[in-house]
Order: sequence, then C-alpha cells, then structure tokens
Amino acid sequence: QVQLVESGGGGLVQAGGSLRLSCVVSGRTFGDYATAWFRQAPGKEREFVARWSGRTTDYADYTDSVKGRFTISSDNAKNTVYLQMNSLKPEDTAVYYCAARAGTSTGYSGDYNYWGQGTQVTVSS
Repeated sequence: QVQLVESGGGGLVQAGGSLRLSCVVSGRTFGDYATAWFRQAPGKEREFVARWSGRTTDYADYTDSVKGRFTISSDNAKNTVYLQMNSLKPEDTAVYYCAARAGTSTGYSGDYNYWGQGTQVTVSS
C-alpha cells in the first residue's frame, strides 16, 4: 500500500508570496511511481497542476496557469516530491493534493491510484 502525506500548506500567504509543498511517499519503491499535484478550489472540480516522471528522466509538466511560477521536483533519497510555488495569486487558493501511480505520470486525476489527504493553500489579495 502506498501512502502519501502532504505538508507545507495552512495559514495565509499574501499575493506575490511563496510556499513549498512537500509530499512524502511511503510503502513502495519511490522510483516505481510517477507523481503529480492537483488542486481543488471550493465549488470547482479537481484540476491538474504539475506532474513529475522521475523514473528514467526528469520530466515535468505544468498546467498553463502556473507555468513559470510553480516548480515540481523530487528528492529520491527522501522519497519526497515538492511543489515550489512562487508569485502566488488569489486564484491559486485551493486544497492541494499529491497523487501517485505506477507507470508514467498523466494530467488526469482518474489515472491515479494513491492520494494524500490534501493541504490548504490560501492566498490573500
């Protein structure tokens, strides 16, 4: 069983500020899983934010609205995936979820078998 635990959210950050979210993946060999970040704002569907496929290549992909501001990365030694968020905007406010799946990463939430509990990111204007 794969378990994901997010951290780094909570509290309030002003627009233009930065946060780094972390997701610790346990239960299986970290390198066997592709990971991604999704987010869900109140009243909206869960949406793709960023994905990381670090099994053989360091491949990253982002939704258009966060390109140039967010960076996904991983530390295999720590079994951890990060989401560095810079130049935050009020529209980035959401619960952020880390997800993992065997195989390659995708931008579709339905492809992921394992999810963290979510961490709240709130950006004030």
